[in-house]
Amino acid sequence: MFEALGRSLARRPRRALALWLVVTLLGVAVALVGVTGENLFERLESGDTPVAGSQSTEGNEILATQDTTGESVTMIVSGVDLADPGLATTMAGVNASVSEVTGVASVIDPFILPDGLQSPAAAPLLAQGGDGFIVVTELAASLTEDESAGVMDEVVEALRAAGGTIAAVQPEAETLVGSTSLIVDAITDQVQQDLQTGEAVALPVALVIMVLVFGGFLAAAMPMAGAIASIGAGLGVLYALSFALDVDASVVNVVTLVSIGLSIDYGLLIVSRFREELAAATGGEATTSRRRRAESPATQALVRTMATAGRTVAFSALTIAISIAGLMVFRPEILRAIGAAGLAIVLIAVGTALTLVPALLMLTGTRLARPGVLAKVRPLRKVLATTADVETDEGVFSRLAVRVQRHPWIVLVSCVVVLVVLALPVASLHMRNSGIELLPASAPQREFVRELAAEYPDAAGSDLVIVTQTTLEAATAWTATLAGVSGVEAVEGPTALGSYAVIGVDAAGTDPGGPEASALVRELRTLDPGFEYWVTGQAAGQVDFTDALTERAPLAVTVVVLATFVLLFLMTGSVVVPIKALLTNALSLAASMGVLVWAFQYGHLEGLLGFESTGGIETYVVALVIAFAFGLAMDYEVFLLARIKELYDSGLDNDAAVRVGMQRSGRIITSAAAIIVVVFAGFVFGDLLVIKEVGFALAFAVLLDATLVRLLLVPATMTLLGRWNWWAPAPLRRLHQRFALTH
Repeated sequence: MFEALGRSLARRPRRALALWLVVTLLGVAVALVGVTGENLFERLESGDTPVAGSQSTEGNEILATQDTTGESVTMIVSGVDLADPGLATTMAGVNASVSEVTGVASVIDPFILPDGLQSPAAAPLLAQGGDGFIVVTELAASLTEDESAGVMDEVVEALRAAGGTIAAVQPEAETLVGSTSLIVDAITDQVQQDLQTGEAVALPVALVIMVLVFGGFLAAAMPMAGAIASIGAGLGVLYALSFALDVDASVVNVVTLVSIGLSIDYGLLIVSRFREELAAATGGEATTSRRRRAESPATQALVRTMATAGRTVAFSALTIAISIAGLMVFRPEILRAIGAAGLAIVLIAVGTALTLVPALLMLTGTRLARPGVLAKVRPLRKVLATTADVETDEGVFSRLAVRVQRHPWIVLVSCVVVLVVLALPVASLHMRNSGIELLPASAPQREFVRELAAEYPDAAGSDLVIVTQTTLEAATAWTATLAGVSGVEAVEGPTALGSYAVIGVDAAGTDPGGPEASALVRELRTLDPGFEYWVTGQAAGQVDFTDALTERAPLAVTVVVLATFVLLFLMTGSVVVPIKALLTNALSLAASMGVLVWAFQYGHLEGLLGFESTGGIETYVVALVIAFAFGLAMDYEVFLLARIKELYDSGLDNDAAVRVGMQRSGRIITSAAAIIVVVFAGFVFGDLLVIKEVGFALAFAVLLDATLVRLLLVPATMTLLGRWNWWAPAPLRRLHQRFALTH
C-alpha cells in the first residue's frame, strides 16, 4: 500500500500539491471569515468546564432558566471624593445617557437612590475603602442573543466614555468596566494573541533547527510546509467541530501547537529517510528489478521511503490517535472536544507527511542529494558536518549506546531514581477549575474582578450557591444547620428564585477554589435537609470535574494501554517490548507531571515564566497532558523501535541492532524532539495560564523522553533483556506472522 502511494505521488506530485493548497486556503478562510456570520474565534466558549449530569451543572442550569433578569454591566469608579456635590450631578448625567441606550432595563448607582449615599440600599454599591462606588447597568431580559450583544457594546462604550466625564470633575478618578461577556471576550482575544505569539516564536526557530539538521533550506522547508498546511486545515476542522461540540477557547492553541509539532516530526522523518535512500539510489546500488532500473533515482528513493518511514509514520500516528482518543471516554465536553479535535489534527498531520511532503520531495528530485548553499559557506561547513544528517552507522549516538551497554545496570538505576524524584510532587497535586485567573494579572478584566471582590463583596457574590427546591421558610430554617458546618464562614439568604430558594455560602479562607473549599462542597453534599438541593460554584464545579475524571480514568487507561500493547506487538512480534515501553513511558509521564506541579502549583517558576500560581493545576490540563505526552512518548518509541526491529530482522544481534538503530534514528529523534520542544515552549511565552501549563508540561515531557528515557533508559533496558526483548509465546508468534505490521 505504501509503495503504491509512493509511486502514485511520484507520477503526479503537482496534483497532491494543488489539493493541499486548496485545503489549506479553504481552512484558513472558513476559520477567519466563517460561513454563518461568525468566525471560529467568535464561536469559541470560555470559562466554565461543565460536566453533563453533575450537580453543579444542573444547579447552574436551574439558575439560568429561573433568572428573569438580563445580563448586567458594571463600572467600578475609584479614587473619588464621594462628598463632592459635583460628582452627584455628573453621575446623574451619566445615568441618563446610559439609560437612553435602547435595550437597557435599568441603571443603578448610589447617587440615584432616594436618600442617596445615606440609603441602606447604597451600602453594597459603595467601596469599603470609602473612595469609590459602582454603577450597575442591567439589560432587558427580552433581548435575543444578537440583540443583547449589540446593546452590550453600546453600554460598554457609553460607560467607558463616562470615565472621561467623571475624571473631568474628579481628576484622580479611575474606572473599570466589566461583565461576564467582557471576561469571555478577553480570554478569547488572549487565545488569538497567544496563538500569534507562539507561532512567531516557534516556526522561525524550528526552521533554523531543521536547516542545521538537513544542511540547507530546501529540505528544511518541506516539513515546515506540512506544518503550515496542517495549521490551515486544522483551523477549518475546528470551525466545523464547533457546530457539534462546545469548543473551549484554549482548544485552538492546544491543537495548533500539537499540529505544528506532529507535522514537523513526521515530515522530518520522511525527508531524512528520503535523503538516505536517495544517496543509496544515486550511489549505483545494483538491482535485478527491471521496474526499479526503469525508475528514476528520486522515484526509487520515494517508494523505498514510503515503504519504510511512511509506514512508521502511519503506525506512529495510530499510537498517538489511540492515546488522544482516550479523552473521548470522559464525560466533560471540553475533553471530548479536545479528543475529537486531536484525532482530526493527527489525521491531518499524517496526511501532509504522507502526501504533501513526498510530493515536494519528488518535485525537488536529486537536488536534495547535493550539498546546500549553506554548506558552501566556510564558517558553517564544520557546523553542518556535525549536525546535518548522515548515513553512517558510527557516530555520537552509537558511541553513547556503547557506553550505556557497558554499564546498563548503573544507567538503569540512575535513570529510575531521577524519574522517581522528579515525580514526587505529583503526590500533592490539586486540580482546580479557574476562570478569570487564566488571564494575566495585568489584564483589565482580571483587575476588575479582583477589585470588585475586594471592595464590593456583596456585589461579587458568594463562594458557593445552593439551589434548593423548597419553600423560602424551609430554606431559611436550614441556614442554621449550614452555618454550623465546619468550613463555613458565612451564610447569605435565602432569596426566592421562581419556585426555588437560593442560599449563598462563603467558605473559610481566601481561595474559593482551594482544597478547603472543595472539602466543604463534599461536606455540604452529605447533608439531608429533607428536600432536593444542588451545590454550585467554582469549587463545586472542580469537584464534579475531578470526580468525572476519576470515574472514567480506569476505562480510558485500559483502552489506551491495551490498544498500544496490541499495536506494538504487531510491529515487533514481542510481548516484552510493549510492556517495557508502557512502564518506562508511565514513569516518564509521572516525572513530567511532577515538574509541572513543582513549577505551577508550587509557583517556583512564577517570575521566570510570568504568571501567578493559582495553587493548583487546571483539571483538564492534567488529562490533556497525560494523553498527549503519552502519545508523543510512544511516537518516539515507535521511531526508535521500528529502526531497531528493521536491523534485528536483517540479521544483526540485539546489541548491534540497538547501537546502529540508535545511530540511525537518534539524530532524527533528537532533532524532532528539539523542534517540538521549541514549538511547545513558544506557547509558554503567551499570557493565558492554561496554555502556559500545557506548553511547559509537553515541552518538558518531550525533552525528558527524548534524552533521559530514549537515549539512556531504553538502550539500557534493551541491553539487559537481550534476546528476551523479542520473546513471545508460540501462539502469539504465529499470530504475529499472520498480521505483522512490518516494513
